[in-house]
Amino acid sequence: MQKTILLTGATDGIGLETAKMLAGKGHRLLIHGRNAQKLADVEASLKSTASNAQIESYVADLSNLEDVGQLAKDVRAKHDKLDVLINNAGIYKTSQPRTKEGMDVRFVVNTIAPYLLTKELLDLLGNEARVVNLSSAAQAPVDVDALAGKTRLEDMPAYAQSKLAITMWTNHLAGKVAPMVVSVNPGSLLASKMVKEGFGVEGSDIRIGADILVRAALSDEFADASGKYYDNDAKRFGPPHPDGLDAQKCAAVVQVIETLI
Repeated sequence: MQKTILLTGATDGIGLETAKMLAGKGHRLLIHGRNAQKLADVEASLKSTASNAQIESYVADLSNLEDVGQLAKDVRAKHDKLDVLINNAGIYKTSQPRTKEGMDVRFVVNTIAPYLLTKELLDLLGNEARVVNLSSAAQAPVDVDALAGKTRLEDMPAYAQSKLAITMWTNHLAGKVAPMVVSVNPGSLLASKMVKEGFGVEGSDIRIGADILVRAALSDEFADASGKYYDNDAKRFGPPHPDGLDAQKCAAVVQVIETLI
């Protein structure tokens, strides 16, 4: 059965490979990117190789929360139902680590934007729907002052904290919202632009990460995965960083995010 799937960060890396796989299965795919030309090129490529798929493009800069809100409005204008939301877009190393509002761009793109987008689209995501959030093996205790933009962090601490933070809000929402909400580490040091720029290595086959996102979006093994964390390095569900299982700490992170949005 054809699903309607919104995938953020679909123009590079794991997101692009995931888009190819989903389009190849004939789904209605809503792809997001921040560069209009790259997005148009990806849309054209997907349509040429997967003629039975329906592809739509949405441009938004996820480091700008107004853009995130507009993205949700644009999706809602065309659709009254979503089967899957994959919050894939992410950032690690950048020459502009602060937004114009003074926020750490890693927290905004990796943590806050997907929370806001999910919240704005919740009424399109029913009981059978799924929200798949990109976590990472890199997880570090969240400095809520850094999350709020009051403290500056270097690249790796910011990235690792942002990835634990998305895992924490995933666990906080599980059971409180209609869709299944799961966090996934797609695999360490895969061959993405982020890995090449950040770590200077070529990385492993990026299709490893795309495959697990497709499974999380569609397969029966994730049907009851709400609130769980899937570690694709270990090839199983398992515990995230201990803070991700601490209900009080998770609630504190969500409270800061709610204040920021």
